[in-house]
Amino acid sequence: MLTRTEETDTALVDRLQQAAFNYFPKHSNPDTGLVADTSVSGVPCSIAAVGFALSSYAVAVERGWMTRAEAIRRTTTTLCFFANGHQGRERHAIGYRGFFYHFLHMDTGHRAWNSELSTIDTTLLVAGVLTAAAYFDGDDDAETEIRRLATVIYERIDWHWALNKGETICMGWKPGSGFLRWRWQGYDEAVLLYTLALASPTHPIPQSSYDAFTASYSWMLSGDQAYLYAGPLFIHLFSHAWIDFRGIRDRPMAERDWDYFRNTQLCIEVQRDYAIRNPGHFVGYSKDVWGLSACDGPPPTRNMRGGRRPRVLGYAARGAPLGPDDGTIAPWAALASLPYDRQAALSGVRALLSAYPDMLYEDRFPGGFNPTVKTSRPEGWVDDRCVGIDQGLLVMTIENDRSDFIWSLMRKSEVIRTGLQRAGFTGGWLEEDAEDRERKIA
Repeated sequence: MLTRTEETDTALVDRLQQAAFNYFPKHSNPDTGLVADTSVSGVPCSIAAVGFALSSYAVAVERGWMTRAEAIRRTTTTLCFFANGHQGRERHAIGYRGFFYHFLHMDTGHRAWNSELSTIDTTLLVAGVLTAAAYFDGDDDAETEIRRLATVIYERIDWHWALNKGETICMGWKPGSGFLRWRWQGYDEAVLLYTLALASPTHPIPQSSYDAFTASYSWMLSGDQAYLYAGPLFIHLFSHAWIDFRGIRDRPMAERDWDYFRNTQLCIEVQRDYAIRNPGHFVGYSKDVWGLSACDGPPPTRNMRGGRRPRVLGYAARGAPLGPDDGTIAPWAALASLPYDRQAALSGVRALLSAYPDMLYEDRFPGGFNPTVKTSRPEGWVDDRCVGIDQGLLVMTIENDRSDFIWSLMRKSEVIRTGLQRAGFTGGWLEEDAEDRERKIA
């Protein structure tokens, strides 16, 4: 039997993917389908984590980790909760105007903390709902019911209301104070949000909203190549978990002879280059140990290796090349980059596990670690939590690298196709699939 250091790349990735998936059955409520935000006991549900879970159940069936019957049961339970839960301004409501609160109590499903009605987290939830609807395509009553519930959840969302009389979509709303002052502007994970909002058959937003969103993009140069800037790596990965951006382009990308997939590939190069340069002189950074993203970080401390005295940031959206940066690395980042730069991803995972073999929790990556913080461990400070959305992202992106599985499912989704076309995307599979459909009709 091979030792773990002798494990093949395929076996290593398979092991880490299955461990990432196992987060969901371990940290979910079987009576509601709600998924805990993190692995820490007592935390509320993150509705985004539920979206990643719903998408991961389909992967689990294909990989043999879960029976189709069990996946149908879990999916139906989850969709019933969100389709039938009370929507309103009351404290015990789970949402309003079709959107859902960012965090819900794991036991009751009521709004947790003072969380906002989140447009992006509702988007990530609904992306999982639509994945389930695409995967469970059988004619029997159980799979038909999944598709019916998915339609109810999606078509109830009032995307137009979320514009709040502006051009771009608001980030959130609270019953006591109304809309948050921030909007989805500048390149970010909201490409998926605008895709769903444009496609709505009940409450769509106009294409001018997407144009206003893309008009707020910031572009930078890497060498001679202009690329779409966003510092945290997750921004370049989240929409891609569901949408296959290879070869399709909206107007801003077409004008630059560029696309979102290649943009993500270049941003991975930028992250690695930043780690090599290591302008903050943090411990551990190298061409294979990298990954700045949104994650938790160490509490305030002066106990740093190498005489460093950086201001640690706690939770922050760290990014490259403009920061912020306090030496905290998202250890899941390399593996999540597998479909975009396979060699960088595998080298990164190998380097991490070689330098920090005790980092994993039940073979799952923690939310973050900071080797510049002086502790008895070479890893330095390590987050004591695994994060649900990180685990789901790994399950999905690994499967996309292996077989295009989620991408293939969502290419068949009328919602995704319609939203992309209304946003102005052309080329690639959008046109190839349209030609196939015309031949079938003829």
